[in-house]
Amino acid sequence: FSGSTVDGTLVTSIDINTIANKVYKYNFPKTANCSRNIESLSIEEISKLDIDCILMSPPCQPFTRIGLKKDSSDNRCVSFLHLLTVIPSLKNLKYILLENVKGFETSQSRYELLSCLEKARFNYQEFILSPCQFGIPNSRHRYYLMAKKKDLGFIFDNNGLLTAFPDRVLKVIPKKLYKLLPVEKRTFNLSHTVACYKIKNILEENVDDKYLIPEKILSKHGHLLDIRTPESKGSCCFTKAYKHYVEGTGSVISPYLDIKMKESLKLYDNKEKLQYLVNLKLRYFTPREISRIMCFPENFKFPNELTDKQKYRLLGNSINIHVVSQLIYLLNYEDNVSQITCF
Repeated sequence: FSGSTVDGTLVTSIDINTIANKVYKYNFPKTANCSRNIESLSIEEISKLDIDCILMSPPCQPFTRIGLKKDSSDNRCVSFLHLLTVIPSLKNLKYILLENVKGFETSQSRYELLSCLEKARFNYQEFILSPCQFGIPNSRHRYYLMAKKKDLGFIFDNNGLLTAFPDRVLKVIPKKLYKLLPVEKRTFNLSHTVACYKIKNILEENVDDKYLIPEKILSKHGHLLDIRTPESKGSCCFTKAYKHYVEGTGSVISPYLDIKMKESLKLYDNKEKLQYLVNLKLRYFTPREISRIMCFPENFKFPNELTDKQKYRLLGNSINIHVVSQLIYLLNYEDNVSQITCF
């Protein structure tokens, strides 16, 4: 956190994904990192951390559109449900920020969360937001919930599920937070028609040919590809299956600026279609490029031993840093966060 936005102390980070923990330690060697199931942490252990803020992103598999949607009955919900039993007992807890996949807002787990917050005397506000609303060329709709103790000032009025910030809230967000974006000229506007910056601003130079899409994939699945160019002002949501599956896992890019896509590739016969796609020199976005589009800072790095597959899986399960930074700022508005723990 920048001192010009929110001051805080990260008390500890917790995850059971060994690769995620390795990347976290690599980038934040001085922050405590715990590799444990959260359900194994007792109320006493969590209380000893003396935290006043929890940032959490519970497993999303129980709520995803491609999953079984077992909701609270899914074993992967156990850690989240355990934490809900702990929250009312944490006397110093003042702030909560939760992120999850779109679909969580209709889940039983969400209703159990709201019941917990009412019991623990929190005000809260829910959102469905996407980076494209913040001028970032990526569609990644996510559910967010901000909660704050009722004796603290809260900038929101608990107006149900919001899909954009109210105008009066936009006025308090400093434009300087946009320093996290990888371009110099930024548009500060959260309307649904905001102009995003161009994809060319996040592209690497001299990308290895290993990222070119093989002809075998172009031949079988070329019609499913979401093709972007450096002049594009958008991209699809990147998932952990990127480069493993084609449909719905993220966009690909062609270096050419003057692509004239026909209404449908079905207009070509198979041979013409393949040659057309080969000529576009289509490639996958690199892990660094996806990191940039998700607003990770330039000094963020992966350990050298990680494979691209591992990197894509982590990024697909990650968050957009800039969107979350805005929410943290608003959560802290008119208050000073002294200690922060990240689950």
